[in-house]
This record gives sequence, C-alpha cells and structure tokens, in this order.
Amino acid sequence: MTRTVVESKTKTAILGFDEPFCVIGERINPTGRKKLAAELEAGDFSTVEKDALAQVMAGANILDINAGVVYNSNPNPNETEPPLMTKIVELVQGLTDVPLCIDSSVPEALEAGLQAAEGRPLLNSVTGEEERLEFVLPLVKKYNVPVVAISNDDTGISEDPDVRFEVAKKIVERAADFGIPAHDIVVDPLVMPIGAMSTAGQQVFALVRRLRDELGVNTTCGASNISFGLPNRHGINNAFLPMAMAAGMTSAIMNPVGLPISQKKIAEKKAEVEAAGIILPEGMEDEAFVQMFGLGSTKPKAGKEMEAIRAANLLTNNDPHGGDWIKFNKAPDAAGAEGGRGGRGGRAGGRRRRA
Repeated sequence: MTRTVVESKTKTAILGFDEPFCVIGERINPTGRKKLAAELEAGDFSTVEKDALAQVMAGANILDINAGVVYNSNPNPNETEPPLMTKIVELVQGLTDVPLCIDSSVPEALEAGLQAAEGRPLLNSVTGEEERLEFVLPLVKKYNVPVVAISNDDTGISEDPDVRFEVAKKIVERAADFGIPAHDIVVDPLVMPIGAMSTAGQQVFALVRRLRDELGVNTTCGASNISFGLPNRHGINNAFLPMAMAAGMTSAIMNPVGLPISQKKIAEKKAEVEAAGIILPEGMEDEAFVQMFGLGSTKPKAGKEMEAIRAANLLTNNDPHGGDWIKFNKAPDAAGAEGGRGGRGGRAGGRRRRA
C-alpha cells in the first residue's frame, strides 16, 4: 500500500490508504489575515505561537507553514519571504515536534524552509506548470521530501475532472524522471465550491478514486473550498470530509480548531437568559455558562470537522477498538490531552515545550 512519510526530528506522520486520516493544520498563513500580516511585519510572532499550539492540541498531525505576507515597507516577497520562512519554521519547531509542511509560491522561500526544517517535511507545492516543475522537482529530489502536486498547469484550472487527472498523471510521470517515487507525490485534485458547481462533490470523489486506483498516490485538498460562499459551512465540511475519506482521500489542509465563542455572543445569551427569568448561580464563570447552554467554549478546542474525521476513522477501522474516539470524547479537554497524535500507535503529533 502507498505510504507517504513526513517526519520532524522525533515524530512521524504517515499518509496512506490504510492509515488514519492526516490533518494538515492551515492556520499559520497570513493570506487574508490582515492582523497576522501586520504582526509578522512588525516582528510579532505571538499569533503564530498560539496557532501552532492550538492546532496541535486540536489534533493536527502536520502544520503547514506559509510566510506569504507582502510587507508595506518592502513589497518584494522574493526578498522578505525566505528569511521570514526560516524564522517561522525555527520558532514552530521550538514549540512542537509535529512534522511540518513548507508552503510557498516563492521558490527561494521553499528552499529556505527546507533548509531550516528538521526531519522530512512535506513541500507545498508543485503544479503542472513547466516553470514550476523545473524548479520544484529538483528541490524534492535534492532534499528527499514528499511534495503536494496541484492539478493545474499552464492552461489554468480546468473544470473537467479528466483534465485535472491528466495533469496529476503528468506530474507523477515527470517526478519519476527525477527518480521521485509516486508514494512521495500527494495530489491535490482541486476541490471546486459546491455553490458554484453543483457536481463538485461528485467530481472530486470520482477523481480521488481514480488517483488512488490508477496512479496509486495519496491525496489532499483545501477542505473548506467545498463550502465557500454558502451558509453553515461547517455542516457542509462535516459531510464532505468523511465522504472524501470513503472515496480514498488520505489527508486535508484545514483548520482543526473550533474558534472560541466571542464575548459579544456570551453577553447576548446572558441577556436572553435573564429576560426569560432564569437565575444563574452567582459568580458563574463564562466557560461553565457556555457549556450549560451548548454554545461551544471560551477556549480554542477541536472543531466539528475533527469530530467528523475521528468518527470516520472509527467507521473505517482506522481507529482499532475505538481508542482515539473514546479519548476524544472522554472529557471537554480530551482533544487537548491527546491532540497531536496521529497515525497508529501515536506516531505523529503530540507537543512539548522546549527550552
């Protein structure tokens, strides 16, 4: 069976058809996050630290590291991104020992991340574009790392799944020319938004099956793309992920953390409770209040998507005897207690603070 091995200095995450689903935490990425981008330009890495630890506690097996911020003081990412990538990789490795995914569109930043990363990180990414193939595949060979292969080429992103399959096949074949085995290629078949294309779900399920059966490769995706632009995105994501897993998808780049409830929503609910004549215990803490009324939590914890993934692992016998499911549901903080574990026998994840 195909297995893609991703390693830190001390931990291993394995993507495979007979392995638990691999969660690649996406939060360390300034794209679309103005506050984080401003912090990084100012040399403030506090949000990066919080996001790294929260994702591992929620169950991420691998952390994606993206330093793609455009500085106001210097808009040239070719100059600013490589040193920032090095800094973030070194910082995150000092906080947690889960494997990393080095993510950039800047070639020099990819190599900077590979040089700084301990172990065997996942490289994100190569496409079917000729220029990208010619630069990234030699890096993959040089550093002996697995790579995410995105199914678009110089013609762009095709809505035809057969075309996307052929792009993936082209990348696998070109990689073989460099001596890179198929088990080190993790194909992203590109998930289209279901709101824009009603057959998007059916397309990706069929495409994942072909990638597994015909090319023998592991797969990943940006999981939240499927629900883009629609209400109750978590509900759609929660259905999509187990269905993709059943089709053969072995990993996803996603946010594993359920973000804490805001103080505004807590205040609104307390006013609603008071208006209903319900008397709360004096000095009741916010966490106890939100738990009582099923509002979530005041603390970051594993999101609903992680619950769906854990359940699917159990139902596909990738959680033998239900050990992970039981731990996950034993107590409110269960996700944190066993957060970064992944693969069988805890081969991936976990966290420890380092001096």
